[in-house]
This record gives sequence, C-alpha cells and structure tokens, in this order.
Amino acid sequence: MPLLHEKGIDLYLKREDTIHPYISGNKYRKLKYNLLEAKKAGKQTLLTFGGAFSNHIAATAYAGYEQGLKTIGVIRGEELQDKWQNNPTLKLAYEHGMQFHFVSRTDYRLKNEASFLQKLKGTYGDIYILPEGGTNALAVKGCSEILTEEDAQFDNICCAAGTGGTVAGLINAAQPHQTVWGFPALKGDFLNEEIRTFAHTDRWRLVTDYHFGGYAKVDQQLIEFINLFKSKTGIPLDPIYTGKMLFGIFDLVKRDVFVSGTRILAIHTGGLQGIEGMNRVLKKKKLPLLDV
Repeated sequence: MPLLHEKGIDLYLKREDTIHPYISGNKYRKLKYNLLEAKKAGKQTLLTFGGAFSNHIAATAYAGYEQGLKTIGVIRGEELQDKWQNNPTLKLAYEHGMQFHFVSRTDYRLKNEASFLQKLKGTYGDIYILPEGGTNALAVKGCSEILTEEDAQFDNICCAAGTGGTVAGLINAAQPHQTVWGFPALKGDFLNEEIRTFAHTDRWRLVTDYHFGGYAKVDQQLIEFINLFKSKTGIPLDPIYTGKMLFGIFDLVKRDVFVSGTRILAIHTGGLQGIEGMNRVLKKKKLPLLDV
C-alpha cells in the first residue's frame, strides 16, 4: 500500500484466520492444549464464558463438536435467553451442540469467583472450565507456537489483545531483537497486569489508543478502513480485533513511530464469524456495512 512504500516499512500479515474453518486464529491455539488436558483428565464436558458475539464461544462449541465433548456456554445477559436464535454467533454455537446457561451481567462478574464456579460444578458435574476468552497457562503455551523460525526476520510483532493470552504467548516466543506490540480492543491499561502474569520478558508494549471507544465499539472511519484494506489486499478483517490493530499500525506508520526499514509482522487472529452480527448492528445505526 502507498503509505508503507512511502515510509519504507515492510508489513506482513500472518494469516492465522485460515488454519481452521471454524476454530480459527488464536482460538485454535488457545484450545489446543486445553483440549488435550481435558481428555487427559477424563473430562466429557467443557464449560466456558462469553458474550453474545464471542469468538471464543463459537470456537469452543465447534471444538467440542469435533472432539466429541459436550460444551456449555455461560452467556452474559439474561435478556438473550428468549432471543438467542436471532444471534448468529450463538446460533452457530448451538448448531454445534453447545448448551447455554444465561446469567445476569451482575452474576457474570463473578465468573472467576470460587463460589460461583463451585455452583456451576454442582449444576453440571465433572466439567473442565475454560476462562472467558480462553486465556490460561495452556492457552499461552499454544499461542507461543504462532511464531516460527522464519519469523525471526521481523523487528516487531503486532497483535490485537482481548484477554492478553495471545500477546503473552507471542512475547514468550519472540526473539531477543523483537518487540511485541499489543493493541487492546478494550479501554484501559488493565491488560498490563494480565500479560505480566504469563509473559517471561519485558520486550513488549501496549498501544491503548485504538479501541474506538471500547470492546465491540466501531465507527465509520474504522469500517471504511477495513473495507479499503479488503479491496486492496483481498483480506477480510474483523472489526473487533484485527481491524483495529491494523488501523493502529497504519496510523503509527503515518506518525513515523516506526523508522524506515522496519519489518513488521502483524497477526491475523481470526474472528471473522463476528462480521455478520456486527453488520446487523451497523445496519440499525445506518452506518456502512462491512464487505463480506
């Protein structure tokens, strides 16, 4: 693209979104070792948490379907209980066998509390619990496999961040000369603490200026960027994570944050299943739709 050529920046996109038709991107990586651990422990049921358009919910449902495991999704928002059939993400999860457990937003905040988890175990029996977004030590181990030896040619590794697990895995796998840049999709800098829980080095930084108002928030400028990127490259971006990251990268390039000659590897973490749901929201707001 002209800006990259003008500034002397080499930008490559690693297509993690293509590694599996349903469990794409970082969700595939996060689930890999957790599925092995669940089977090793003799668990027959996976239980996890997410919102109405959660990539993690959709991926866990399909992974369970593929591996012969039952899946339960604890879904944020009791109001969805009678209308989840109209939600493309939840409909996809249900079609692959997921059972839903709807809770209020107040109760959902207790998702990491021992008493709340114990109550779920009392209801559903011997379950393997995956945290919201799938991030735990095994997920970070899986995400560390995103980078390969040939990726050592890059100076900077860029990745969108939700719960911080993918960024932590990249940090642990990065070479000493590389810096990992995380682009949070949510407001605030709370991810610093989450990432430090799992990261083994300090060669990373968070760029908190490109969340567009918070999780699942978008505007016309972002939609137009995503559509332009697809028209120029043929590569679709999701509006929650990778789209925001790439918008941020191009803005940083424009502002000369990266010196001429820098080689950047950006990670496409998938999430394309969420485009249909986002387009429904955009249509109601009378905003341009994402190209599909």
